[in-house]
Amino acid sequence: MKEQMTSMDADEADSFKRKTERLRSKLPYLGVLVLAILGVAYTSITGSPLYGYWEFLALAVGAACIFIGWRQTEDKRARKQIVVTQALHWAAFLVAMNIILWPSVNTFLNGPATGLALMLLLALGTFVAGVHVSADIAILGVALALTVPAIAWLKKSALLLALIGLVVGGLAVLFRPQSKNDDLT
Repeated sequence: MKEQMTSMDADEADSFKRKTERLRSKLPYLGVLVLAILGVAYTSITGSPLYGYWEFLALAVGAACIFIGWRQTEDKRARKQIVVTQALHWAAFLVAMNIILWPSVNTFLNGPATGLALMLLLALGTFVAGVHVSADIAILGVALALTVPAIAWLKKSALLLALIGLVVGGLAVLFRPQSKNDDLT
């Protein structure tokens, strides 16, 4: 009986370890998603884009693509092709991002629109790179793309969401269970 319990404990420990490792492997993707959302939020609040921020994110995702692609292959020629392909890919997206930030182009976009456009370019670049390198990167690109309309909707609906939150909070206070101490006052 004791051996069976020890075996079950070991299986549970292995399962927990696998889940922890899987979560740890997904943290960089979550980090990029959070940083991109913070970049759009900052741009929306201040009305001015963060010029170096988006380039940093694009370079970080590009470096991650090269690293992941490098690990997936052992052929020297294939590794060189991954480096060259990803470098050209991300250079093209950096040029497109910088074109959006040019003063002559940026006058057509307000701050929030600039942030959303840059995030959409980052999402597109991430998805296309993921198609060639890793499904996880492609999924990150899709998640980044889905946050663009979500952020736009949240910005439009912020007042409505705040009012709903106030109503729910008021109802929670009004209908909360009363303790015996409340009856004495």
